[in-house]
Amino acid sequence: MEIFELLESLEDIIESSKTVPFTSKGIVDKLEILNLIKEIRLKLPDELKQAKWVKEERQRILVEAQKEADGIVKEAENRIISMIDEHEITKKAYEQKKEIIENANERSREISDGTKEYADGLLATTEDTLEKTLENLQKNLPAAINAIQVTLEDTIKTVQESRKELK
Repeated sequence: MEIFELLESLEDIIESSKTVPFTSKGIVDKLEILNLIKEIRLKLPDELKQAKWVKEERQRILVEAQKEADGIVKEAENRIISMIDEHEITKKAYEQKKEIIENANERSREISDGTKEYADGLLATTEDTLEKTLENLQKNLPAAINAIQVTLEDTIKTVQESRKELK
């Protein structure tokens, strides 16, 4: 019998007991009551053990569920941090890309400007040399120089136009 059934039997015995006239006291079988109490005592530890086990199991399940919930929250936080880091890395990569392109464009402009300066210098030197040559020819060979003079003047004009295009 379970403990609740034993307690009900005890109640039944007390309720069905004969009463002493003019009192609320009843007459019961002492031995029967004591036997029920002994059975209750014997059953009580098992019932208490089961109740204690149920309580401990409930607590263990709650602790386990809390650990699992904490793990899920921690994993979610780590994932969010990871996503934020990935976003930051991507953002920095785009910034670096932009900076690299700007530096490359600036370097390209510098090289282009340097190339133009170099070409202009060469053309200026050539122009000076041709002008000096023309002057020398005009001084030394006045009659035969017309054809050479025209050619040199055309060359000088071409050099001058090329220099203008560079600027």
